[in-house]
Amino acid sequence: MQATTTTTDRITVTIHATDPLSRAGVVSHLKHSPSVEVQSRSRERDGLVPAATVAVVLVDRIDEQSAAELRRVLRGGEQRVVLIARELREPDLLTVVEYGVRAIVWRHQATGDSLVKAVLQAADGEGVLPPDLISRVLGQVGRLRRSESAAACSGVVGGPLFGMAPRETDVLRLIAEGLDTRQISEKLAYSERTVKNILHALMTRLQLTNRAHAVAYALREGYI
Repeated sequence: MQATTTTTDRITVTIHATDPLSRAGVVSHLKHSPSVEVQSRSRERDGLVPAATVAVVLVDRIDEQSAAELRRVLRGGEQRVVLIARELREPDLLTVVEYGVRAIVWRHQATGDSLVKAVLQAADGEGVLPPDLISRVLGQVGRLRRSESAAACSGVVGGPLFGMAPRETDVLRLIAEGLDTRQISEKLAYSERTVKNILHALMTRLQLTNRAHAVAYALREGYI
């Protein structure tokens, strides 16, 4: 029997939007979930936001102002960020991932269910990317790899600072294929905790910010 979510289990969420109407829309999507508690704006201004929170950041696109807001929210690494974006240019993709954004949701696909799912997965340390965005990230990484190969042929030699264990590459390969923690654990016959521990150790060792960043690194270095 599944345990009922209690008040102490609820995830505190802060919402960052450039206009009140956009903020109200996100609040309306999240406020009915028993798993989520939306932090009031007065507590945000007073600095009373708990450390273990998920921040939902709503932007049209990544420009100087929105990038500064992302850096401000992510400063200190205490908040896990779900980014709702209307569009992302290709040069912005890896930048956003490397900032430490945990999940990205397209604005036109943002429903109550999709936002709550993204918040819960971000709070659990998982990453969420739309399928079309994954393919674009992988395409960009592929071009980086080709560029680095060309540089190597020109005599500029480089390589990863640390090796990657086979089970780490197995986990990252399945993440790149779109599998979540439960599906990876079933596929590799590991417990879900083992999968999370593998990823945590890898990201700590290589100073990677999240799963998408780890996949990008593994692709760039030729592990997967």
